[in-house]
Amino acid sequence: MAEFKELEHILGKNLNWNKARINFLAKFLVALIQVRTVNLAEIANSFSGKAKEESNYKRIQRFLRYFELNYAVIAVFVVQLVGLSKPWILTIDRTNWKFGKHDINILTLGIAYRGVAFPLLWMILDKKGNSNTAERKALMEEYIKLFGTASILYLCADREFIGKKWFAYLRRNKIDFRIRIKESSVVPNGRGEKRNAWQLFAFIRTQEELILEQPRNIWGIPLYFSGMRLSDGEYLIIVSLNFSPTPIEDYSNRWEIETLFGCLKSRGFCLEETHLTDSDRIKKLIALLAIAFSWAHIVGEWLAQIKPIKVKKHGRLAKSIFRLGFDKLRRVFTNFEPSAFSMLCGFLSCT
Repeated sequence: MAEFKELEHILGKNLNWNKARINFLAKFLVALIQVRTVNLAEIANSFSGKAKEESNYKRIQRFLRYFELNYAVIAVFVVQLVGLSKPWILTIDRTNWKFGKHDINILTLGIAYRGVAFPLLWMILDKKGNSNTAERKALMEEYIKLFGTASILYLCADREFIGKKWFAYLRRNKIDFRIRIKESSVVPNGRGEKRNAWQLFAFIRTQEELILEQPRNIWGIPLYFSGMRLSDGEYLIIVSLNFSPTPIEDYSNRWEIETLFGCLKSRGFCLEETHLTDSDRIKKLIALLAIAFSWAHIVGEWLAQIKPIKVKKHGRLAKSIFRLGFDKLRRVFTNFEPSAFSMLCGFLSCT
């Protein structure tokens, strides 16, 4: 149909794939959004065209098994779609779950923007548990080759992403950051005496923020400390390479990658329903999700400009920007409204 040809044309201009791969991608994206799950059987059943479900399923399997995907091209495509001006706030984290005896563990780096993170690069960890310094560095090196360190305003991360070698790497590359550290981390107080990090903030009231104006050494690296006592009695302690007047607020951007994971999983594409266990195939699947997610979000932004999303009494939006766009795409694809389909395809154009 003409509308699908238009979608293929737009995708073809932005991705250097042959016609067969572009045709596959167009059908996969539309089917994925229609069925709202990464279950390959469900997607195959919703592929447009006269091919049987079995043929579509084999076609998906062949793509995931054999196609050599250039992830740098996907990252650049996502950035161009979103159209954000540099420098960017980056956020890094993992999402993980178990499928049978297999641990699915995905380390992801994204751009924080308007309450969510756009996935740029990801790594499938063939293990359970935390990432290590070598894995984080490999992901950052990929990013630096593509976009350079000047594109980074700062990097946000939780307590998993600490350590002497990691902080030294970020400092060496002049990458500023807002990273939470453990309360028990040992740092010098104002008199040079070694103390647990929480003791620097022991005298502040609950929800009060304290920013130390002079750097303190941790693992021999001078960093700026700030802290807040939370209502549950824990301390939120943030370190940064450079001084910031708003470190706690800056760090809050870390949560945007958690929102992304929610969109990829239960609130969107049900990623945990995949039966894939091969790392390479999972990585390719996420590349397709990254395009679909970005498409839904930019459509949601457009809709929110036309009619602002209602804000509930607790201050949160009644519906997320992603979900607003996602629901619009599903409605148009499911009911197949040709003019609306054609218009929505235009949001994938980067030219």
